[in-house]
Amino acid sequence: MNSNIENKFGSVIYDKLNTVRMSASERQAAINAMRDADTIVDAILWVTRKIEQVGAFLFMKPSIKH
Repeated sequence: MNSNIENKFGSVIYDKLNTVRMSASERQAAINAMRDADTIVDAILWVTRKIEQVGAFLFMKPSIKH
């Protein structure tokens, strides 16, 4: 298991996955699903921040804009 992924999600989740009775392929599928969900959330947060930045730039007061 990749330690970077484990640190990112927290070891509690991985401990729970390791205690659940499932096959290795099911366990890997669960880990992959968590990784995919985390990637989607990161992408949504990135887009949200970019929209906020563009909105702040567009609606800045004219006296402050250079």
